[in-house]
This record gives sequence, C-alpha cells and structure tokens, in this order.
Amino acid sequence: MSEAQERAWSELAPAFVLPVPRDTAATSVARGAELDPVAVWGRTAPLVVEIGSGQGHAIVHGASSRPDDDFLAVEVFRAGLARTMLDAERAALRNLRLVEANAPEVLERLLPAGSVDELWVFFPDPWHKKKHTKRRLVQPEFVPHAGRAVRPGGMLRLATDWEDYARQMRDVLDAAPEFERAFEDDWAPRFDGRVLTAFERKGERAGRAIRDLVYRRAGA
Repeated sequence: MSEAQERAWSELAPAFVLPVPRDTAATSVARGAELDPVAVWGRTAPLVVEIGSGQGHAIVHGASSRPDDDFLAVEVFRAGLARTMLDAERAALRNLRLVEANAPEVLERLLPAGSVDELWVFFPDPWHKKKHTKRRLVQPEFVPHAGRAVRPGGMLRLATDWEDYARQMRDVLDAAPEFERAFEDDWAPRFDGRVLTAFERKGERAGRAIRDLVYRRAGA
C-alpha cells in the first residue's frame, strides 16, 4: 500500500472496518461469527452489500446518495479498502462499513439470513483465460450463499464488461430457484445507482459492451 493508504488503515480502520473472527485463513470467517446490523449501524435500515468493492467508487457513491440506507463493502485487498476509507472519510460517511474477508464466507456465515436488501456484484474478476474461468465468483455454488443472505423480494444486481461472463451469470441465475429475473429482453437496463467509473470507461474504450443483470430473491 502507499503511505497514504497505510495511514488510512491505521487511523480509519477502527471506525470503518468490522472486526471478524477468523477461521484458518487470514481473510476467512469463523463459523458462528454472525454480525448484528442494528448493533453495527445503530439503527434499523435497508442494507446494501457490495461483493468485491475494489477501490470503493460504487459503494461510496451509493452511501453518499442514499443516507437512509446502510452499506457494507466486502473486499480481500487491503489497498482497495484503504482507498475506500479515504474517500468515505472525505465524504463524512457514517452509513458505510467495510469487511476484509472472502465473499462466500461473508454471505454464508457473517451476514444474518435474509438481512440484505440489495447485493451488488459489479465488475468481478472475469478470469478471462479459459483455464481460469472456474475461479469466477458467479458459479452455481455461489447462488445458495447469495440466496441465504438476500431477503425475499430483495435484489441481486450484477454488471460486467466481459460478454462470456455476462452470459455465464445469466445462465447460472436463470437456472437458480432462489432468484427470478427482474428484467425483460436479453439484458437489464443500466442500474442508475451505479456510478460511472474509470474502469467502466476503460472497458467501453476497448469496445466491450457493459452488461447489467438484476434478479429478485424469490419467495416474496
């Protein structure tokens, strides 16, 4: 991390980063480590969780524009979390918290069942080489974890600039009984709550179409 990021981690982490009981790995989540959203945020409010929040552009924008909602950024890369905290502090955000942990374990163990109103998965690592695609986050085994965390009627929002990954996401979620489409035609309209980032502009300049998907948790 840069000097500023190191300083952000030491000075800002106590206010923003949630302590997580660990299993064996450094970014694991121990069983029985369930958080209490009311205790964390000090209120009862809709909860938005972003998986793979990167440098935090989307979730800082979301938390800034929706002060009545609570936000949780989930990321394993400490430099990205540090950058997120710097921007969150600059924006004086009090409705944003961060977790340094593996996403599936956060969904399976840390978040209470049915506690998430919106789950965001924006531009996850595409692992675009064929030999690496099995490492992609959105696979059939991801769905039960997401379905456990998202409340009935809650939303799962996804975006990617890799066409084959977009199709994989759509195939996986179309086949999942936990979720149902909340869009018509082939792709969802661009989510207007998703800030346009330099990463997305880079994908567009490379000629890659940006694909959005949105699914509703079944059972509402």
